[in-house]
Amino acid sequence: MYRALLISLIFISSAVGCFAQASGNVAYSQTGGKRQAEQNERSKRALSQFETPPTANTMFVEAGVLMNVKADEYVAIFAVNQECATVPECGQQMDATVAAFTTELQRLGIGKDDLFVDFAAQNKIYSYQVTGNVAKEKLTGFELKKNVAIHYKDKLLLDKLVIAASHSSIFDLIKVDYIVRDTGSVQNRLMEEAAKIIKQKTARYEKLLSLQLQPPAQVYAERHSIYFPTEMYDSYTAFEAEDISPDYYRDRERYIVQKARKSRTFFFNPLGADGFDVVVNPVVIEPVVQFTLYLKVKYEIEQPKK
Repeated sequence: MYRALLISLIFISSAVGCFAQASGNVAYSQTGGKRQAEQNERSKRALSQFETPPTANTMFVEAGVLMNVKADEYVAIFAVNQECATVPECGQQMDATVAAFTTELQRLGIGKDDLFVDFAAQNKIYSYQVTGNVAKEKLTGFELKKNVAIHYKDKLLLDKLVIAASHSSIFDLIKVDYIVRDTGSVQNRLMEEAAKIIKQKTARYEKLLSLQLQPPAQVYAERHSIYFPTEMYDSYTAFEAEDISPDYYRDRERYIVQKARKSRTFFFNPLGADGFDVVVNPVVIEPVVQFTLYLKVKYEIEQPKK
């Protein structure tokens, strides 16, 4: 039988997302992180129905600033679960697992003050008992879930934490939170940069458009945002595959197609310079916390004397 013509196709599916480090497994559930951040930044610049647009005697001057800030500290969260026939058995096995993990962490210098075990959930497990042609559900056990949060400052410690967790049969890193302690100084720097931009634009408009803007300026909008690395990881699956021509679709029904496993790639995809007047610390080679400020001021335009 004449075989179908095979056409080579390229499939690149992108789940555009939000640390060295790691985003953690939470990245599997995220979609459109960067796209949502960009949409949020654009929405800051749009006038709402409650805002007054400029008139012939007024003018808006805007400034957008992005600042990339490295984290000072981190919190990694691991998920632990146990399935047993009884609740006490689950508790005993969970305690043994957490104790073994705690011992591993102590060898890495993680003390009790930097460790917290959070009770997440306990639920029943059901399975089917088949009798003749009847499949009846019955209670067969219980599942206990806890989360272990670990605070650390050395970003290179994460790989060792993952290995330590594996020694206790813990394989689920949920996420890594990035912490910036002095957010006040970051906000001050953003405002300083935005003020410089406003002054530069004001001087430029006056020169190029023959305008005279009257002080004082009125702050019309001041909008801040913070984007953490957990929100800004994107993923994609890249592969090439073959398909059967639609002309021979009936022949294709003869086969059961077992598709190969395609691995997803995760990467930190931060906001870029597009849409911002200034980017502070523009070179990003590791996951960072991104702070933004949109500042809009209103000026009165001096009218020519009659």
